[in-house]
Amino acid sequence: MAEHRSMQRAALLDAARTLLSEGGTEALTFPALAERTGLARSSVYEYFRSRAAVVEALCEVDFPVWAAEVSAAMAAADGPAAKVEAYVRKQLELVGDRRHRAVVAISASELDAGAREKIRAAHGELVAMIVEALGELGHGRPRLAAMLLQGVVDAAVRRMELGAAEEPSVVAEAAVAMALRGVRG
Repeated sequence: MAEHRSMQRAALLDAARTLLSEGGTEALTFPALAERTGLARSSVYEYFRSRAAVVEALCEVDFPVWAAEVSAAMAAADGPAAKVEAYVRKQLELVGDRRHRAVVAISASELDAGAREKIRAAHGELVAMIVEALGELGHGRPRLAAMLLQGVVDAAVRRMELGAAEEPSVVAEAAVAMALRGVRG
């Protein structure tokens, strides 16, 4: 029974990712989740009490995977500047990933305080990963620099998500250059 519930929950989260990446937050409805998974609408409520609960669950499941990929890219980099570059590049590489597209769609939606706090905490963990490298580069306020660096990444992500005139690789190169010049200067 527990395995069945776990599989159903996973199917609901997968359907939620698809709905969010295809149609944004407006597409994430319980009837759509039920249709995508073959469950009765009332059954969806047995797993999640609200859309915000679905969002929280996605953050709990997907953000650690995304953060682990960024962390692995940074660990493979040699030296603090290379770690900063890996931090920026890996996040921008993940833009096309369904997990990332779902998180971006979620971030743009109106969420309850609990869901917003989970997203903030997850972003805080991501920002914390780069603080040490910024300190090694000699930045006097590495925590502040990390938060601003994440702002550059977030702006580049939004630019890519909008389907801007520039190719994603052009946006990524500009973001990396800005990040590296900014954290040194």
